[in-house]
Amino acid sequence: QVQVVESGGGLVQAGGSLRLSCAASGSTYLISNMGWYRQAPGNQRELVASITRGGSTKYADSVKGRFTISRDNANNMVYLQMNNLKPEDTSVYYCIAVRPSGTDFWGQGTQVTVSS
Repeated sequence: QVQVVESGGGLVQAGGSLRLSCAASGSTYLISNMGWYRQAPGNQRELVASITRGGSTKYADSVKGRFTISRDNANNMVYLQMNNLKPEDTSVYYCIAVRPSGTDFWGQGTQVTVSS
């Protein structure tokens, strides 16, 4: 099993920055990809960014150039640096850890609120 815990959410004004952190524990040697999803009220959960163990990244078009995902494999951490935040970025952000088999593990989520 893998446990995933997010931190770093909060309230920020538009144009500001936040850094989310995600710590994975347990059978972490089995983790391949990690990433961040978000879900706003009334919306489907959507992929924000993902990163492979080797460091290859993918981003949603809406966050390209503003968000950066990074990973510390030695400490089983993944980060999401969010710059130039917009009110539409307001969501609950979830961290995910994925095994090569496709089994995934989710955190409880952290709220990000961007005021205009």
